[in-house]
Amino acid sequence: MARNSDVLMIAVLNGDQARGVLEGPDGVLAGAHPGLAIVMLSTITLDELDGLVEQATKHNVALLDCGVTGGQLSAKGEMISMIGGDDTVVARIMPVLEAFNAEVHHMGDTGAGMATKIARNMIHFTVWRAGFEGAQLAAKAGVDLEKFAALVENASHKQGASVTTWMTPEKIVPGSDPREVGKHTLVYHQKDMDAARELAEQLGVETPTCDVARAKGPQTYLQE
Repeated sequence: MARNSDVLMIAVLNGDQARGVLEGPDGVLAGAHPGLAIVMLSTITLDELDGLVEQATKHNVALLDCGVTGGQLSAKGEMISMIGGDDTVVARIMPVLEAFNAEVHHMGDTGAGMATKIARNMIHFTVWRAGFEGAQLAAKAGVDLEKFAALVENASHKQGASVTTWMTPEKIVPGSDPREVGKHTLVYHQKDMDAARELAEQLGVETPTCDVARAKGPQTYLQE
C-alpha cells in the first residue's frame, strides 16, 4: 500500500498500534518512497508522535498529525480535522483531506494538530462527566431526566453559553475589563456551586468534577 500511495492515512487505537503499522519488514516505512505523506489520524501522545516523526524522517517521508472528530461522519464527508505539519505538505495533500471532511483546520507545525485534538477531547469528556453528575443530582432530587436534559440543552442554546466562554472571557462583554466581568461571575459561581455541594451531600451524590470547578473558581474567572 505504501509503495502505491501518495497519501496514506493511519487510523488505529493507540501509539503502540501506530508504531506496529509503521515499523517492521511489512510496515508502511518498509515500502515508503520519496514524496509519500503519512497522515496520523489516531490520537496518540506527543512523545509517541515525536518518535514516529523521527522514524519517518529517516525514510525521507513526511508524517503529519491530524486529529479527527466525528468518525461516523467520514462516509458523508462531514468530519472535522485539525492537522499539524509543514505548510507545503499540508497544501499538497489538502484535496485528500477535503474529500472526507467538512472542515480541515491547519493548526500549525508538527504536533499542533495532535495537541488540538487532545485538548479538545479533554474538554469533551470533562463536560460529559459534569453532565452526568448534574443528571445524578437532578434525578436524586426527583426531577424527570428527559425534561432536565431538554432544559439544559435549550438553556445553553438560548444563552449562548459554551465551553469556550472563559477561554477568551473578553468576548463576553466586548470592550469590558475581563477581570471585572470575572469578579461578577465568581459571585454567582461560588453561591450556586456551594448550593450544589450542599444538595449533593444531602442526597449522597458524588460530584468530583463539580468539586474541582467549585474550588478553582477564582483561577477560572480571575486568572489567578
